[in-house]
Amino acid sequence: MFKFIKGHLESITGIEIYPMISLLIFFFFFVVLFYWVITAKKDYITTVSNIPLDNQNETEI
Repeated sequence: MFKFIKGHLESITGIEIYPMISLLIFFFFFVVLFYWVITAKKDYITTVSNIPLDNQNETEI
């Protein structure tokens, strides 16, 4: 199965750029995410982490 896909993809011209683009998108996303986590305010982290434990906003169905 993989040989069939690999053989088909090798016949497409210019296909070799897509793995590099996807790697750069992946890397850029996690760099931005890491930066956001490092620079997040502690009050915001505490507030968001306590959302599941907050019973004041709970409504009856």
